[in-house]
Amino acid sequence: QVQLVESGGGPVEAGGSLRLSCVDSGSGFSLNTMSWHRQAPGKQRELVASVNSVRSTYYIDSVKGRFTISRDNAKSTVYLQMDSLKPGDTAVYYCRARNSGSGDEYWGQGTQVTVSS
Repeated sequence: QVQLVESGGGPVEAGGSLRLSCVDSGSGFSLNTMSWHRQAPGKQRELVASVNSVRSTYYIDSVKGRFTISRDNAKSTVYLQMDSLKPGDTAVYYCRARNSGSGDEYWGQGTQVTVSS
């Protein structure tokens, strides 16, 4: 059973930075597409950024130039470096692993990011 454990969230002032981490307990991490999603109160969960097995990345427009997703296969960990944070980035951030072969998906429990103005 794959488990994803996120960390690194917390309160931060606008303009500040946070780095989220997500450790994947499964054995197939290097083949997974890893992504970060977020859900703000009263809103639907949305994809923020993703990185696939060949390290191609994708970002939604609102975080381009501010957020950086990366992966360390040796540590089975995916990161989300968040800079120039805005109050609109306040949300619970979730890590997702998608197995490229089976298509199975796994989610972490989420970590709260709160950006104050």
